[in-house]
Amino acid sequence: MKNYALTGVAGYIAPRHLKAIKETGSRLVAAVDPHDSVGLLDSYFPDAKFFTEIERFDRYLEKLKRQGSEDAVDYVSVCSPNYLHDAHVRLALRSGAHAICEKPLVLNPWNLDLLRELEEEYERKIYTMLQLRIHPSVLELKAKLDAEQQKTKKHVDLTYITSRGNWYHYSWKGDPEKSGGVATNIGIHFFDLLIWLFGEVQRCELYMSESDKMSGFLELENATVNWLLSLDSSDLPERVVENGKTTYRSIMIDDEEVEFSSGFNDLHTRLYEEILQERGFGIEDARPSIQLVNELRNMQPKKITEKVHVKVI
Repeated sequence: MKNYALTGVAGYIAPRHLKAIKETGSRLVAAVDPHDSVGLLDSYFPDAKFFTEIERFDRYLEKLKRQGSEDAVDYVSVCSPNYLHDAHVRLALRSGAHAICEKPLVLNPWNLDLLRELEEEYERKIYTMLQLRIHPSVLELKAKLDAEQQKTKKHVDLTYITSRGNWYHYSWKGDPEKSGGVATNIGIHFFDLLIWLFGEVQRCELYMSESDKMSGFLELENATVNWLLSLDSSDLPERVVENGKTTYRSIMIDDEEVEFSSGFNDLHTRLYEEILQERGFGIEDARPSIQLVNELRNMQPKKITEKVHVKVI
């Protein structure tokens, strides 16, 4: 049985990590969040210590380590806001634990080099949640692409629309300095997926960059990609709205749709199982997509006259 601590336990993504910790037969020793609406802990680990101050949480983990306690933490799961990931990963390593960090691992790619040095210094690993890479449909697609003797580049249309209300823009997620903006906050796992499937980025163009949507073009080693990311419910296809859905994911490859609208529920647990076997994704796996979204965040949109991304209705 492994011992875990968790930062950002009151947040949206934390329940998936709590579920993964429980389902892999481990236990949560401590959790921290400045917000105290954390009653969900009763459903998973009611005996876990809870802190609203990161300093006290840090001190507690340090004490467990120095005392050689049976409660000393093996892993710290980082589910806090994006701009805090880097700091909380470093806290995990100082506490003698491996880090399991939600995407994005960092906002700025140059911070990855320091994390690599700290991995070696503390002799601990930093893992990141690139769970789309283990989605069954994606693994099937990867195997198919790898088996092809491809002579021409594939053409890909990526559309990801996930509706968010007004609250989003008043939270840390709506602040690009804290979230990294739309491309980082909701797009990074798709960009990671595209690079993993089709190779390194050769060219990148940005066509639209607003507070709730972005679009652009990528040329990868083995594909060209038109992409649209949106938080605006008015961008949802009519058939999706009629079915009462608020999210739409679509990847079209040469006019053939890749179906992966389901199968997400247990991906965190499966990735935790991989991490426990030392097969998780690390810093260098995360680097290409972090470099790309950083470039997009600092790029000026290109003026275009033609429509380059067509919604699937």
